[in-house]
Amino acid sequence: MTDSARTAGTNAGSNAGVNAGSNAGVGPGINVGIKDVAREAGVSVGTVSNVINQPDRVSPKTLQHVRGVIARLGYVRSESARQLRAGRSRIMALLVLDMGNPFFVDIARGAERTARAAGLGVMVCNSDQNPGDEADYLSLFAEQRVRGVLVTPADPSGANLRDFRRHGIPAVLVDRVAGDGAGCSVSVDDVVGGSLAIRHLTAAGHRSFAYVSGPPHLQQIRDRREGALLALAEAGLPASALRELPAERLDVASGRDAGARLLGLSERPTAVFCANDLLALGVLQSLYAAGVRVPDDMAIVGYDDIEFAAAATVPLTSVRQPALTLGARAAELLLEETGDRVDEHRHEHVVLQPELVVRRSSLAGH
Repeated sequence: MTDSARTAGTNAGSNAGVNAGSNAGVGPGINVGIKDVAREAGVSVGTVSNVINQPDRVSPKTLQHVRGVIARLGYVRSESARQLRAGRSRIMALLVLDMGNPFFVDIARGAERTARAAGLGVMVCNSDQNPGDEADYLSLFAEQRVRGVLVTPADPSGANLRDFRRHGIPAVLVDRVAGDGAGCSVSVDDVVGGSLAIRHLTAAGHRSFAYVSGPPHLQQIRDRREGALLALAEAGLPASALRELPAERLDVASGRDAGARLLGLSERPTAVFCANDLLALGVLQSLYAAGVRVPDDMAIVGYDDIEFAAAATVPLTSVRQPALTLGARAAELLLEETGDRVDEHRHEHVVLQPELVVRRSSLAGH
C-alpha cells in the first residue's frame, strides 16, 4: 500500500480537504502536515524540508512551486516538533511583577530586542506581585521547556525559583541581586538611588521627609529606604526625619491613598520620596486635589523615570533606572548561558547605576 493510500485510509476527511486544495483550498481547522505539502506538490518530504530550512539547495523553479503549494494549503511548520528534534527552544520567558508599570514594559522591550536579534521570541507574563501566580507560571515554563527565564521574583523566600531550577532550565534575575549565587542577575544599585533622591532634597533645604514605600518583602523597597537614611546621616539629620508611609501596592491608587494619609498628618513633611513613579503620580494627584502646591508647599521625587513622569501636571523629578539596558543585559546573559559555549559560562551579577533626573516637582520657586 502506498503512503497516500495509508493516509487516505487513516484520515480520509483530512485528505479530502488536502486533495481538493488545488481547486478549493484546505478547509478551516484542517491540520496540514509536511507530507500533505509533498503529496500536493508532487515532490519528496525531503524536498519540502529543504524548501523550508535550506532553500539554497533547491532549484528556483521547484522552490517557487513548493512555496506556492505551502501558501495555498496554509501549512505552518510545527515549531514544537522542531524544538524537540533540536533539543533547544527558541522561546525565552519573562516574568515581571507588574505589566501595568511602564518600567517593566521597558524591561520587556529591552529583552525582546536582544532575543529577536538572536532569532528568539519572548513570552511575557505578569505575576502581579503574587507568589502563587509566580509559581504557576514557573511550572508552565517548565512544562513548555522554554530556553530560559528572566524573572523579577515575587516570592521573598526564593522557594519558587529553587523548585524551578530543579528542571535544569536557566533563570536570570532581573532588577534583583542573586544572593544565592545560583544564577546570573542584573540589577540597579537602589541604595545609591535612594541616596540620590534625599541628597537632592536636603541640598534644596528640606529637613523633614516622607518615604512612600511599597510591599516590605521587596528588596528594592528596603534598599531605597537604606539609601535615603544614609543620605540623611550624611546631612547630619536623624533617621526620625524620614517618616515611612507603606503602600500596599506599587501603583497610582496606592499613591493616592498614601497622599491622603500624608495630608492627614499633624506635622506634614516638606518633601516626599516615593518608591516608584506610579506612587509619586498618585501622591501628586492627592496633593493637587487638596490645593497643596507642588513643589512650593511640598516637593516630590519619584523612582524609575517612566515616560509619564515628564508628562505629569507638575513634571516629576525621578531617579532613572536604565530599564531597557536591564532587559537587554539579562537576555544577553541568558543567551550566553544557553548558547554553544555553555561550558565556558560563568554566572555574572551585573549592577547598573541609577541617575537623578531633576524636574519641577522638587524645585521650589521655579
